[in-house]
Amino acid sequence: MPWRLLRFALSKKHPEPRMFRAHAELKRSYDVVIIGAGGHGLAAAYYLARDHGITNVAVLEQGYIGGGNTGRNTTIIRSNYLTPEGAKFYDMSVKLWQDLSEDFDLNLFYSNRGHYTLAHTDSAMRTMRWRAEVNKHYGIDSEVVDAAAVHKACPMMDLSCNGHAPILGALFHAPGSIARHDAVAWGYGRGADQRGVEIHQQTKVTGIEIVAGKVKGVHTSRGHIATSKVLCAVAGSTPRITKMIGIDTPLFIHPLQAMVSEPLKPWLDPILVSGSLHVYVSQTARGELVMGASLDPYELHNTRSTFDFVEGLSSHMIDMFPFLADVKVVRQWAGMADMTPDFAPLMGKTEVEGFYLDAGWGTWGFKATPASGKTMSYTVANDRNHELIEGFTLDRFRKYAPTGEKGAASVGH
Repeated sequence: MPWRLLRFALSKKHPEPRMFRAHAELKRSYDVVIIGAGGHGLAAAYYLARDHGITNVAVLEQGYIGGGNTGRNTTIIRSNYLTPEGAKFYDMSVKLWQDLSEDFDLNLFYSNRGHYTLAHTDSAMRTMRWRAEVNKHYGIDSEVVDAAAVHKACPMMDLSCNGHAPILGALFHAPGSIARHDAVAWGYGRGADQRGVEIHQQTKVTGIEIVAGKVKGVHTSRGHIATSKVLCAVAGSTPRITKMIGIDTPLFIHPLQAMVSEPLKPWLDPILVSGSLHVYVSQTARGELVMGASLDPYELHNTRSTFDFVEGLSSHMIDMFPFLADVKVVRQWAGMADMTPDFAPLMGKTEVEGFYLDAGWGTWGFKATPASGKTMSYTVANDRNHELIEGFTLDRFRKYAPTGEKGAASVGH
């Protein structure tokens, strides 16, 4: 490190302010307790304080900020969903993403790239046309393009995919973007903290007190908290929390893995997704290729990674880009994807008064972070579901009214 920079790091005249305060003790009571200090939990706290003036809020995290799926994803942002409910919700999120860096006064490395969902079969092309029409109906910038347009956008790709699955066309979604996931967590955390919210890391929830069907408090590894409102935003750990209050959900948990290559000279501008090859890939500002695939095929509450994943994904990447054969993989990771039968989230009020759920995001929760925070903060503040999440409530399964989003989930992103 150059001395000119190091002297500022060591100088007492230029102390670096903490991103948020550390609180030695929990208060006896809070107006709202949020379980989970990932992007969704912190965003809800931020908008509760900023938009609704509710600042007596505790965010409880058993690990550290952003240590769950917020820091274990591939940071793709899009709104080209298939259902009206999904398209409108994610369109709101994309619009919020565009101003977040300014809101936080923090560089989130938000980068608009354009998003291609590749189609390798006639049936896939039909689905792309369907999605494009739904998107256009709601003012979302999506269109079907042919193979020549894909080649023009990414001339280094082998459109035959080594003969395994030739590309026929794609759904092009111009707003498709990426951002730096840890900066998003820190930005929401700092913004919430500055407005009076308390963030408590290394604080595990051990029980939720329910009296006459209403939330009365939360038991933690650091003591009891009195509260009448609890928001659960813990992704793959949701079944552990809902079990405490006797709520059954249709969630099933699968590991989802990803990996990163060594830095390369920038060459891949758009985001590419292939459902047939089970590949999605983008290139970061540092030159790394961030790559992911489909869910692991078994249920497991674990974040371990496997060689089988790297081997399979690398093989498909080389089908698309043969020149990457000698590029090294430098790290891999896994998150816990909380899946629902219809591939749409679980959001809003529940049968327990004062208990709110933000779960079921599967593999696409990162892009939903701003809209989730806005809609869940409204729901908690007003004890009424925001209109954009009416199609995502838990009782849709009791009513046999699923929100079928699988056609736009692709391989996850």
